[in-house]
This record gives sequence, C-alpha cells and structure tokens, in this order.
Amino acid sequence: MSKLSKKPRRPATSPTPEQTVIARPGVRVVAIVYDGMLILALLFLVGTVLTVVGTLLTMESGSTSDQAQSLPAWYQNLVLTPAFLLTLIGFYGIFWRRGGQTLGMQTWRLKTVNASGHYLTWPQSIKRILGACVVPILCGAIGYLMHGTRGAILASAILGMVFNYLFCLLNRRGLAVHDMISNTITLKVPKVKHEGLLESFRNRKSAKKS
Repeated sequence: MSKLSKKPRRPATSPTPEQTVIARPGVRVVAIVYDGMLILALLFLVGTVLTVVGTLLTMESGSTSDQAQSLPAWYQNLVLTPAFLLTLIGFYGIFWRRGGQTLGMQTWRLKTVNASGHYLTWPQSIKRILGACVVPILCGAIGYLMHGTRGAILASAILGMVFNYLFCLLNRRGLAVHDMISNTITLKVPKVKHEGLLESFRNRKSAKKS
C-alpha cells in the first residue's frame, strides 16, 4: 500500500500587490497591546486555577492560611512557568495556524505568514514566539546584572521588546528581529470589498445630512 502524501498547507494570501505591503512597527505594537490585554486575562485565569490546585497539593496539615498562600519554588518553576509559556504559545499558535491573525491583528488588518506566503506551522509559530523573547531576555539579564531588582528586569525586558520593533526602522525590508529569526513576515492586508462599500455608504449618508 502506497503511503498517503501529506496535504500541503493552503496559501494564506492572494498574490495581489496590496498584500505585499509590510506592516509598520507602530500598528504592530498597537495590535500587541490589544492582544496583551487578552493574554493577561488568560494568564490570570490559568494562574488562579493552578495556584488553587498547587495550594491544595502542597499545603501540609496544620498549615496556616498565610503559609498556604506561598507556593514552593519547585511548583512555580516546574508547573506555573511552563503553563504560562504553553498558554502564550497556544494563543498565538492557534490563531496563526488557522488564519494568520490574532484578534488584535484582525482589528488592524494584519496577517502573519511564512516566507512562502502560507500560514505558520506549529514549529514556525514556536520559533517566532521564542525569537521574540531573545532580545527581551538578554536585556532583562543585563538589567539584573546592573541593578538586581525585579523592576529593573521588567523595565529592561520591555525595552528589549520595543527594540524588536524599532529594528524595523533600521532594516531595509521593515522586518522585526523575530521576523528574521523565524523567517516570517507580518503584512498589512487591504480592506475587503464589503467594508469599502460600507464606508462609502456612510460617507454618502453623512454628506446628505450636512
């Protein structure tokens, strides 16, 4: 029996000139802020559930409520941290694989594809997410070495994330650091036809009222 050939992934974009426009860093940052609120809510939910579970599993008999509020380091490092990372990968991976767009990217008409114009695979999604963490982690490590406080680490990591997109201004193709690492690209897609008709109708309606 011959082996079934693997079905190729369908192209994510049509070969039109508008869809070859690379998204500008400003609108990409705005989309990330939009998605960031959703991710924070999701991480809060995951963290709350795992904290309750961890408290029940690690709380010894006779422990006070104050002692029960602090989870052991092994639980935080081996359960909470991987769970947060998997939540982040799952959020972006599912959206990028299915339509190339997260909810924030849909709002600003952005789409992420690979170099061949197809939706990202799981390995490509993971590589892109980890690639976006390289500079923030390095900056966070520098902040720790310089000051050794959580505030310094957080501020340095945020500066590293901002640098990912400021790099778009230096790169002649307009690519961010994680675009280059993962060989992917984020495009600004044109409005669909019905959106243009709706906008035209609104403009005519407002002109009549005036």
